[in-house]
Amino acid sequence: MTAPPPPSTPPTSPATAPAAAPRLTRAWYAVAVLTLANVSGFVDRQILSLLVEPIKRDLHVTDTQVSLLAGLGFVLFYSVLGLPIGRWVDRGMRPRIVALGVAVWSLMTAATGLARTFGQLFVARVGVGVGEATLGPAAVSIIADQFPRRQLGTAMSTYMVGTFAGSGVAYALGAYVVGRVDAPGLITLPFVGAMHPWQTVFFWVGLPGLLIALLALTIREPRAEAAAQAAAHAAAGRPASSAETRATAEPVATFGEVMRYVRANVRTVGAISFGFAASASVNYAIGFWLATFLIRTHGWTVQQAGTLQGVLTFTIGPIGVMLGGRLNDAWARQGHIDAPLRVGLLGALAMLLFAGLYPVVPSATLVAVLLVPVNVFAAMPWGAANAAIAEAMPPHMRGQGSAIYQLVVNLVSGALGPTAVALLTDRVFGDPQALRWSLAMATIAGMSMAAVLLAWGRPAFVQTVERLRAAVTD
Repeated sequence: MTAPPPPSTPPTSPATAPAAAPRLTRAWYAVAVLTLANVSGFVDRQILSLLVEPIKRDLHVTDTQVSLLAGLGFVLFYSVLGLPIGRWVDRGMRPRIVALGVAVWSLMTAATGLARTFGQLFVARVGVGVGEATLGPAAVSIIADQFPRRQLGTAMSTYMVGTFAGSGVAYALGAYVVGRVDAPGLITLPFVGAMHPWQTVFFWVGLPGLLIALLALTIREPRAEAAAQAAAHAAAGRPASSAETRATAEPVATFGEVMRYVRANVRTVGAISFGFAASASVNYAIGFWLATFLIRTHGWTVQQAGTLQGVLTFTIGPIGVMLGGRLNDAWARQGHIDAPLRVGLLGALAMLLFAGLYPVVPSATLVAVLLVPVNVFAAMPWGAANAAIAEAMPPHMRGQGSAIYQLVVNLVSGALGPTAVALLTDRVFGDPQALRWSLAMATIAGMSMAAVLLAWGRPAFVQTVERLRAAVTD
């Protein structure tokens, strides 16, 4: 939208070393499938940003209305529905939940291509948000159940590679396809009828996700595996491990219990949620408006802008997120409990410099150079962010805790990020060519807030994690 010293102790122990290798293989297989689902989700989510100009031309909408398709239309339902889905994740078969969600968002992406009005586009994007609301809580919960703290940052970062790989594929594929279908007029397709050529892009990126939905059903449910092992140990007269005991004995927390825990740790959860939300708002704004900025300010074609954005996001983004995960795990091994927040703080401070600068430099070449570190540091915090919320929540609350975190992050970032830039352009400057200044202002404000909140939350985060460790030890 993830209990022994960390709340993410895997369902293995040194005493079960012979079984550790296949379990680790299954754990990484789950990460691989979830990463692929994340790629699919972000392709479907981000393809819209390459279609701003044809959507405005053919459906007669404004920058602000287009931003609402990526912001409010998607994010509101994506975020709010995450709360009941989080409870479902804490008690249900998580691979089935992922499979259902992937199928829903894939079909609704294809349905976006059938829209004839802004209202129909809005409804379709709501459907995409509903489907994608399942993935984050389920993925964080599944991954955190299978990896120790010393590997959690890397595992979460691998999953988050899908965010940047998916966005990069969307930008590059969108640029390639849109350049061939961005033409006025209508075409006629069997069973569909007349439609604008650019609308076919949504069919191409949406329907393949149905295959990923089937693949998600092959993931093993960690809770079911732990419960089966506990039963086998009981039948053999051997004691169950702590992970197996939790899988069979720990009840699903009610939403009221989760909220009481959040209130007791409000500084920790608040700093994680709002700090990373401020950072994400800048990322969403850049991701949505970068191609349009290059087109308006530097005279690039949609193919040139999309190709640059796609290549950087696809290649540099994964490097950045994996670097953040490795850094998180290295600091964790050195005993820094606040490692995830340190990674987020480093990313925010670096983005203040590089992302605040690229929109205002005069040369398109210099813009492209600056976008390399922008992509590194924009990606750096996101595996650590998922590790942070996983470590801050008890294991039986991770689905709902992750949903609350994603509610805040996505409402703030998705709704505010692209729309804030559009409102600055439309209402403050009143000039489409002022988009560069809107991007710079939004970046400086967002990343300053992220740095302040994450620094403020570090001591509380350390206390929360230490209390969880002590409770499990007792």
